[in-house]
Amino acid sequence: MFERRLWRNLDYYFVGGVIALLAIGLVVLNSASANVMPDPYYFVKKQLIWILFGLVGLVAVLSIDYEQLKHYHLPLYVLNIIMLAAVALVGHEAKGAQRWINLGFFLLQPSEFAKTITVITLACFLDKRQGKLNCWQDLVVPFLYVAVPLVLILKQPDLGTALVLLAILFGMLYVSGANWKLLLMIFGGGLLLTGLALFAHFHFGLPLPLQDYQMRRLVVFLNPYNDGKGGTGEGYHVIQSQIAIGSGGWWGVGLHQGSQVQLNFLPEAHTDFIFSVVGEELGFVRTVGIIALYFLVLYRMIRIAGQAKDMFGALLVGGVASMFAFHILVNVGMTTGIMPVTGIPLPLFSYGGSAMLANMLALGLVLNVNLRRQKILF
Repeated sequence: MFERRLWRNLDYYFVGGVIALLAIGLVVLNSASANVMPDPYYFVKKQLIWILFGLVGLVAVLSIDYEQLKHYHLPLYVLNIIMLAAVALVGHEAKGAQRWINLGFFLLQPSEFAKTITVITLACFLDKRQGKLNCWQDLVVPFLYVAVPLVLILKQPDLGTALVLLAILFGMLYVSGANWKLLLMIFGGGLLLTGLALFAHFHFGLPLPLQDYQMRRLVVFLNPYNDGKGGTGEGYHVIQSQIAIGSGGWWGVGLHQGSQVQLNFLPEAHTDFIFSVVGEELGFVRTVGIIALYFLVLYRMIRIAGQAKDMFGALLVGGVASMFAFHILVNVGMTTGIMPVTGIPLPLFSYGGSAMLANMLALGLVLNVNLRRQKILF
């Protein structure tokens, strides 16, 4: 039951930052998608519907004390696995990937909800292991716990979301008190092994569990024009994105005025590369303002995690913060050409029903912990 007095704890800066990002996101989405469909407001209207559904879900999450989620740890984990496994059996395929389940009225993408579910289930899992994550052996089980949904997501294939799960795992392990030096060694070792594996693949034919286009994207960002097709292959997205952002200057060319966006040179402008639209049409100054809003939201999440009344609440918020931070960092990085293109959307901006619903539910978890940071005394 939801107590009215809990509203006294509401973090208005966090809520205000989220509302501002959603509003600006709709404006940018309108400009990015105006020439994609006959109805220039087609994607904006659909995105608004998903936001409204997301708000309903957020309120539903708020109405339940987050501590009750501990009782549904195992069912949620099993549900997560079943949804991801169902994609391989009855999944809808598009653009060379099988990531969706066609529900008739909606293409459900289970991997988006898998991130939020993983935050909940991993929080329950790590909450029981406080003070027991100090050596290599202690970390094996948490990695195996996340490995099951991660492997199922990789098979879709969806490298970006799989990397998000790893970011969630590392972030939540840190919040739970795991040895940070050990985590840093594992992260560094993972990067080294990835680099060596890619080198062995391209020079000696070492087989890797990734599609060829995914592996080329992991290296082509170093020189987009050296993609084997003179910049018209995997490097095309990065080149057009850099042109768009670079042409925006200090103040941008104006909404609906960007040549790269409006003339459809920029691929996936309303989804993965919507930050490029921000750079071209709003310019550097306003882009920095939007990044500052994201920083505000992330900062308030960290603050909420620090004020949580228990480790379980801190883990929930820490997981959501890790997820959002990784999404923002990688999306901005790939659109500016300093990171590989992995298809990770920009939270609250990129078009996508499943992503919006999942993000709103995740934000509901953060607010849930925020409102219940103090025990109610009668």
